[in-house]
Amino acid sequence: MEMLGNRHLGVTQQQAWEALNDPETLKKCIPGCDKFELTGDNTYSVALAVKIGPVSAKFNGKVMLSDIVAPDGYKLTFEGQGGVAGFAKGSSSVTLKPLAGAAAPAAVAADVQADAAIAHEAGAASPPAGCELDYTVQAQVGGKIAQLGQRLIDGAAKSTADDFFKRFEAEMQSRYGPPPAPAAEAAEAPAEKTGVMSGLMKKIGLGKKDDKDAPATPGDAS
Repeated sequence: MEMLGNRHLGVTQQQAWEALNDPETLKKCIPGCDKFELTGDNTYSVALAVKIGPVSAKFNGKVMLSDIVAPDGYKLTFEGQGGVAGFAKGSSSVTLKPLAGAAAPAAVAADVQADAAIAHEAGAASPPAGCELDYTVQAQVGGKIAQLGQRLIDGAAKSTADDFFKRFEAEMQSRYGPPPAPAAEAAEAPAEKTGVMSGLMKKIGLGKKDDKDAPATPGDAS
């Protein structure tokens, strides 16, 4: 099985990196996971319940991290045994990168706020918030699970990934709050406002009258 995907996360690259290296966060976000514990150098013991079609099983295994480049990404290798249900093993790569023009680190938050205020006054949109996460997964399964067919296995894998990212986003919003909304659209230009107001005043008879309605001057009398 092979799977790849791209996600837009509403947190900074550093915040996403810290969460993706936190066992408790991963335990909360991985569907069916009831154990994700650090047991050695970049090695974790994992237990999770899996259901694919008619087959349900509890897998016990381990996850090992390698090629770690903080806060840009890592590679993880996993293997698990589910008894008569079968086994699963494989690897995944995870890459994080900030969105173009995304918010700066907290050290320059004051400057960012000042720039945002100026941009708002000028009617410019706020820079995008968050980061992008790219991932790839290559996995092999055996036993009863392997007999279910590739379409069912792929569908279950995609559903699990979608569920993970929904939980991850909810956890990030609970921890850091929702991402900032884009700035409001630029206000109307003063000239446009003046034009609208002038037209309204003319309609109610308060604006400047047309020249043809102006009274004749004495010199014009015949």
